[in-house]
Amino acid sequence: MDTRKEILELTKKYYQEKFASRSSFNPEQDFIHYAGRVFDETELVNLIDASLDFFLTANRYAEQFENDFAEYLGLNNALLVNSGSSANLVALSALTSEKLGERRLKPGDEVITVAAGFPTTVAPIIQNQLVPVFVDVNLGDYTAMSARLAEAISPKTRAIFMAHTLGNPFDLDTATALAEKHNLWLIEDNCDALGSRYRGRLTGTFGHLATSSFYPAHHITMGEGGCVVTNDDDLARIARSFRDWGRDCYCSGGESNTCGKRFSQQFGTLPRGYDHKYVYSHIGYNLKVTDMQAAIGCAQLEKLPSFVEKRKENFRKIHEILEPYQDRLLLPHATANSDPSWFAFVITVKPEAGFTRNQLTRFLEANKIETRNLFSGNLLRHPAFQKINCRVVGELTNTDTIMNDTFFIGVYPGIHQGHLDKIADTFARFMQGERAE
Repeated sequence: MDTRKEILELTKKYYQEKFASRSSFNPEQDFIHYAGRVFDETELVNLIDASLDFFLTANRYAEQFENDFAEYLGLNNALLVNSGSSANLVALSALTSEKLGERRLKPGDEVITVAAGFPTTVAPIIQNQLVPVFVDVNLGDYTAMSARLAEAISPKTRAIFMAHTLGNPFDLDTATALAEKHNLWLIEDNCDALGSRYRGRLTGTFGHLATSSFYPAHHITMGEGGCVVTNDDDLARIARSFRDWGRDCYCSGGESNTCGKRFSQQFGTLPRGYDHKYVYSHIGYNLKVTDMQAAIGCAQLEKLPSFVEKRKENFRKIHEILEPYQDRLLLPHATANSDPSWFAFVITVKPEAGFTRNQLTRFLEANKIETRNLFSGNLLRHPAFQKINCRVVGELTNTDTIMNDTFFIGVYPGIHQGHLDKIADTFARFMQGERAE
């Protein structure tokens, strides 16, 4: 056996010793996490295999992942980046490129979004000197109110950029119709919704661009990582430029003259024949991944179908557990025409419940069940966003309700029957009047 094969066989052995023999769930001692990594020896073997190449930057595993991920979505292009937040930044920034002519987003243009979400959906709008236009969301599905989307349109509106909240698709019928009618760009933040479907079609395939996240809390993980996807080859090339320092060259790592014109073109006021590998057509970033991250992602992507089904199963079971308490708790439901790949199980405490969200979450946490608020609650009430240039359509009444009364618990594939039994028992005790000290 050669040394590499021996190392990889030992890696499998190490997995069995370190991870496969993990003790079973102890309801008295173990936390029920809202999210977590789920893996087997394949991820570890891929990780070590990539490290032995010592290429370090994106290489064969990154290329494989981009090809496989694009194939999964049925799209032409997938560009790996170092996080979902970076994916959002690259996707939105790509639409500011002068290569898009009059369609490009310019400072002062408006982008429709929501305040009840994660900040890095909105941050790129502000960072590109655009104006976010906020609409309220529905309670129960936590996605943008369809009627408000139409009301938000103004002569300055140029794009819609929203997330599928916790895996629940927003109204893509309305969003795509408005985008087509008003010639708007549509970006789907699909970071929490990988595997969700709308009218049978995967989310992340409706917009001009879409993004994914591979942080450990998400549907698949690379540790840190994200992706920009598009069916538009021109947008893909622009996005790749923003990811790769803003350079005009589109050679992959290790390549030097893909276009065949490396030393024979003229750009800007540079001398003719200036090395194309060092020509910059955008004010870009360096947001690439390592091949070690991509290697983990390749193994995770193979597991995605089973992960999605387990999330759906856990969601259904938790819904059944909590149905007796619907007089006090608003339980989540899928948006019309959708089949969510749920990120979490989101709950809103009703005004007439007789207890507060904080009382309930403190009790759950005291009993080792992790909870999280629905991200920012109302983003506009956070210090960094209080003075931004923005427009609000109507009142953000439900957004404020989410800020005060909403939280979520996990449905990730690491949750099994023992965890569900503990969740059922803990909620029952709270509903019978027990409280945390």
